[in-house]
Amino acid sequence: MAVVQTSVPPKSPTGDRPLTLDLVLDELAKSGLVELRQIDELRSTSKFRSYDHPLVLIAEQKWRGALPPHRMLTLEALTEWLARRLDVPYVHIDPLKVDFSAVSSVMSSSYAQRYRILPIEVTGDRVVVATSEPFVRSWVPEISQLLRRRIELVFANPLDVKRYVAEFFSLAQSVKRASETAVDDKAAVSSFEQLVQFGAQGGTQGGTPDANDRHIVRIVDWLWQYAFEQRASDIHIEPRRDQGIVRFRIDGVLHQVYQIPIPVMTAMVSRIKLLARMEIVEKRRPQDGRIKTQSAEGQEVELRVATMPTAFGEKIVMRIFDPDVLMRDFRELGFTEDDLARWNDMINRPNGIVLVTGPTGSGKTTTLYSTLKQLATPEVNVCTVEDPIEMVEPAFNQMQVQPQIGVDFESGVRTLLRQDPDIIMVGEIRDLPTAEMAIQAALTGHLVLSTLHTNDAPGAITRLIDLGVPPYLVNSTLIGVMAQRLVRTLCPKCKQASDDLDEETWGTLTRPYRAQKPAQVYRPVGCLECRMTGFQGRIGLYEVMLMTPELRKIVLRGGDLEQIREQAFRDGMKPLRTSGAHKIALGLTSVEEVEKVAPP
Repeated sequence: MAVVQTSVPPKSPTGDRPLTLDLVLDELAKSGLVELRQIDELRSTSKFRSYDHPLVLIAEQKWRGALPPHRMLTLEALTEWLARRLDVPYVHIDPLKVDFSAVSSVMSSSYAQRYRILPIEVTGDRVVVATSEPFVRSWVPEISQLLRRRIELVFANPLDVKRYVAEFFSLAQSVKRASETAVDDKAAVSSFEQLVQFGAQGGTQGGTPDANDRHIVRIVDWLWQYAFEQRASDIHIEPRRDQGIVRFRIDGVLHQVYQIPIPVMTAMVSRIKLLARMEIVEKRRPQDGRIKTQSAEGQEVELRVATMPTAFGEKIVMRIFDPDVLMRDFRELGFTEDDLARWNDMINRPNGIVLVTGPTGSGKTTTLYSTLKQLATPEVNVCTVEDPIEMVEPAFNQMQVQPQIGVDFESGVRTLLRQDPDIIMVGEIRDLPTAEMAIQAALTGHLVLSTLHTNDAPGAITRLIDLGVPPYLVNSTLIGVMAQRLVRTLCPKCKQASDDLDEETWGTLTRPYRAQKPAQVYRPVGCLECRMTGFQGRIGLYEVMLMTPELRKIVLRGGDLEQIREQAFRDGMKPLRTSGAHKIALGLTSVEEVEKVAPP
């Protein structure tokens, strides 16, 4: 790449050349990216404006590029453009890929703030440093000599550098201080006192910071806000032999975020258990709880917390529930017009059983809650029995399964039947007694919604019969079954057209139906909007099977799964893969995503 001749800012006594507004505006004028009129207007008013960085001031003008494709000149776009003009490597700082503890070991926070730099990668022989001042380099030899490593300089968004310098160093400092507190506490406790404490607390050793330690509070608060910002659906805090691991599940994929010392991780778990109203000293059995907190924008967020004892300590998982999910339209969830018509036909019956099937994490809870939210009018009594209660919703009467005191799904449904319900939601049909109670509720005039773990919709019928439900009761109560999966949706900003789809693959996706192959399909690429994954969000694939008279005859005759499936296809059921093919044709997802979640 040829080096572009640029305006050179004046040197400081140290030889550094800070970026100036005049330099950046000159480069904009030379490139023709912005009209001269706009540049002159900004020059004339800049003396009356205060700004942190010239690129920030220019981004605030919300100019559109004068050259095709006339995109908005955001701060990130301007940073990438200037990096090319100055022939400096550009990078977008991805917090998920930064080791905070390694970063903080390279330099101090005050040093990073002074030079507007941030180490983002540390290896045995080099350190990659992001900067918002590419001509300020007096610090490079000093750091290189001190660390005895090669320094690689990259240009990054100035606001990102400023923000992450504050966040990363603050977090690393909190972890360090919490660890030091643990060491001090451990030294202060004698061997006898440790023995007494170990016995009194059921295995809690000295050397762990307090759950209310201000550093632990800060770390946990940061973790939540960071997860909300990254669109995580789950937060995993996992103990290992030598350290703790924090991972986020984003669009169904786990990403490692941070490594923390075991004492700090233990204190974090205690802090979370305290907020979730769990027994802090009980570490030998699993516990469930929930926490209500707020995002940075002030929106209420609910976390469902579950702990599990492992070989190296307590593992904790926090599932993040967005209250807005209950307000989403069925079409936003991925229903086609035909799917929606069939689903509405099923849920608007006065009595009977409607089942949703699929593996864990396939969106069954979202579908059921969205459905109940629609059905829960002031004239209707909606009752649920769940294990655990996923989301607390004021419009429902929700009951938690508690096996330790004899409250299981079977007894829960029996209790609900005495509460004058119109609609009952059973979290899951796991055994024959629960299935029999659901059937009893349906036979006595109630609409029952529940879930079942099967691979497809026709498999729900054979599953019920395998549990011991007589075929005639299946016929008389089952309204229909819907199987579902979730696929990641392509990022609309960066997806690219592809001609990789062949006739054979398309035929496999649409079987047993025939559909014309789309003129083009799309593949993931990766950009800043989707954090370089190529995907942003998820959407549902649905297989909706209505119990028709022909299907009931096959069930009554004792037909096998293949006969039931073939009849369901004749009755208009579209398989999961066909639903995926429809999403592929619309450019919403990729062939690989559908093949991964809906195998033949």
